[in-house]
Amino acid sequence: MFSLFLMAMRVDKKMLAYGSAIAIQAQRLLVPFIFWTIFYAFFRLLKADAFNYAPYIWDQLGQVQSWVGYLILGKSQYHMHFLPTLFALLLFYPVMRTATRYPILGLTVVITIGVMNNAQGFLWGLDIDPELRNYLIRALKIFGYVGYGMAAFAIYGLWNDGIPRGESRLIRRCGFYFAALAYVATLPFYNVAFETGSWGIRAGWDFYGHFLIPIFVFIIFIGSQYLQWSDRWTKLARYTFGIYLVHPLVIDLFDVAVFKTGLYQVMEPWMIVVGRFAFALPMSFAVAIGLSRLTPLAWTIGLGPNPWQCAKPPRP
Repeated sequence: MFSLFLMAMRVDKKMLAYGSAIAIQAQRLLVPFIFWTIFYAFFRLLKADAFNYAPYIWDQLGQVQSWVGYLILGKSQYHMHFLPTLFALLLFYPVMRTATRYPILGLTVVITIGVMNNAQGFLWGLDIDPELRNYLIRALKIFGYVGYGMAAFAIYGLWNDGIPRGESRLIRRCGFYFAALAYVATLPFYNVAFETGSWGIRAGWDFYGHFLIPIFVFIIFIGSQYLQWSDRWTKLARYTFGIYLVHPLVIDLFDVAVFKTGLYQVMEPWMIVVGRFAFALPMSFAVAIGLSRLTPLAWTIGLGPNPWQCAKPPRP
């Protein structure tokens, strides 16, 4: 939602041609993606060796279909799917722009994710090759997630036209209410996980609660635009892309340390979760800030020129 909202802002201000806009997004998203794909493909061996499943990872690294999955589906690490999926969504921005002019189209997100959910259930019921199913499921997600783009571009259109202070407060209150309602809708799903120790299936209102809550959270921020926000948030925001990219490596280091020292055997599950948060958040910030200050590596988190741009000779 936030990424697509920013895309709406950039497209509206610069009015770039389609090819130019996509080329800029490719440099911003896909160049770091390729770097971190290769990095995580091999970095996983550190944890795999500690937990005795390294042969499985080595076997993956030797298969062409694994690398195709890494580069198209982002399967080199559990969070890498976001970047190729987001880039694929940006290809649909001419469709999303319609919602800037007609904000009512933002409500179509309910339809798009509903169609996605229904079609995914159908695909999971087919007896087809699992790898083929993975690609079909991702394609469905992209088509479904275009609805988020419609919502983001619609919200941008309303925000760009100007929302009065009084109406902004009303929007914020409404956002809090619907965010809470969406959270309540997810409780049955999480209760199953709590009681059984395994994830269930989001099939009813828990599905819509889960997939719509990002929109309501975003509306809360839009409704809070007149609050006194510190400039520090703007300075910290530039590191969020890097934090997203590096946090799994920090979590893996934490898990390896806990396992190697024997703490894993005496810690309760809630202690591990709290420990991960307490360690991963500040350390991910530290790693992102550190990378931003290393000119040869700042591009890996979107805070510096790409390597080939650095290699260009200065103009006379």
